[in-house]
Amino acid sequence: RSEGINLSAGVRCVSSGSVDITAPLNFWAGKRRTSQEKRDKENVYEPATGRVLCQLEPCGAVEVNQAVEAAKSAFGHWSKLSGMERARIMIEAAHIIESRREEIAEMEVVNNGKSITEARLDVDSARLCIEYYAGMACTLAGQHVQLPGGSFAYTRREPLGVCVGIGAWNYPFQIAAWKSAPALACGNSMVFKPSPVTPVTAVLLAELYTQAGAPEGLFNVVQGSQETGSLLCHHPDVAKVSFTGSVPTGKKFVLLMLRCDFSIDRYSSMTLTQIMEMNAVKGALMANFLSQGQVCSNATRVFVQRDILPEFMEEVVRRTQAIEIGDPLLESTRMGALVSQPHLERVLSFVDQAKKEGATVLCGGEPFIPSDPKLRGGYYMTPCVLGNCTDEMTCVKEEIFGPVMSVLSFESEEEVLRRANDTSLGLAAGVFTSDVRRAHRVVEHLKAGSCFINNYNITPVEVPFGGFKMSGIGRENGQVTIEYYSQLKTVFVEMGDVDSLF
Repeated sequence: RSEGINLSAGVRCVSSGSVDITAPLNFWAGKRRTSQEKRDKENVYEPATGRVLCQLEPCGAVEVNQAVEAAKSAFGHWSKLSGMERARIMIEAAHIIESRREEIAEMEVVNNGKSITEARLDVDSARLCIEYYAGMACTLAGQHVQLPGGSFAYTRREPLGVCVGIGAWNYPFQIAAWKSAPALACGNSMVFKPSPVTPVTAVLLAELYTQAGAPEGLFNVVQGSQETGSLLCHHPDVAKVSFTGSVPTGKKFVLLMLRCDFSIDRYSSMTLTQIMEMNAVKGALMANFLSQGQVCSNATRVFVQRDILPEFMEEVVRRTQAIEIGDPLLESTRMGALVSQPHLERVLSFVDQAKKEGATVLCGGEPFIPSDPKLRGGYYMTPCVLGNCTDEMTCVKEEIFGPVMSVLSFESEEEVLRRANDTSLGLAAGVFTSDVRRAHRVVEHLKAGSCFINNYNITPVEVPFGGFKMSGIGRENGQVTIEYYSQLKTVFVEMGDVDSLF
């Protein structure tokens, strides 16, 4: 753990290479920026300790306009580059991320609370995403169509302009890369607003793009909450908004953005566990406890066939109780801190409500105080497994977004499909079974945008990710995302006389 270097103001500043969290967290036109107006700064907390990490200065209309203007200026140059020229800069950014992997991962841990092991994988995912779309930048092309008399038509895939990305706090650096990489590959520029809870690492990405040779203003960062997001969505020079966050917030953005393309990629999910194998147990743990349960595709419900339920529960509880909780910067830690004190209290309230409604707490579900005195103020809890759950319980119907697994039993395939699909959400679903034919049959009928067979919570950048129903519009990653960050123009070319009726 990197110790504090400036405690005089009550701020624990982490020294991690060239990362400077005492500098402003807003970034546009190639530099970190401060507000021209006096605004109240907001404390940003370190989840592992509960201490103030740094301060955030929210952006108002003046700052948002400046960031968008910087993006417009950069777009004029960037959009005229060839795909190969854009790819070179993006590849260089990926190389810089690789060289600073540990530094970025440590900063992600300090700001988010997840384990260093997971944070490294998040940084790798960000790098791979940029590399993937750098490769696609060179392949953007249209179609040539031959028409009668030597005339022809062709299509051009063109960038949209200034795009806005609005990120979430559970994967701050990764989401910034997932949104910016396809946008930049298509020739767009971006203004990105991180979550005010985890504002630090998006600024690192902005600096890395600039270091790689991107024009000033290509990727900008504005900090703030709902007001800042609303200003971005209403801005007349913004061509697209890509949003990751909760359903209630997503609904508000839909009302704001009738003119914009829109993507949401979060919310509750479901899983079906069919056989008593170690993979099914591992899958259930990955589906509920990754990143302290703060993952959009986590499985709120685990359905287990009744005849294997006792053995399954015994093994799940045993492995859950063995999860090491504590300092997220230690290699041995598998579960770090939740992102904030209010969120910790919210997750614990779901456990209390589950008990009132008749669920049985088989393990966990309590506040956890690490033995290290420096971590006593952190936001920790023990991972929880709930048994005797029913479809009507709050813990089953709502997204907890914390380390709480709700286990339900079922008898038949038809029954579990009906119950699993009985939700307004549908981001992810999983099936564990030794019968491959059954797996494909069940997946065909699951109403979820991302489905897993004998695995869970893997997100390779080559594969589209997104949901059905209230869990989203649009997709991130994969080739299809190019369509969301570009527009198709059709051009007709007449080579003969105009055939006119007049």
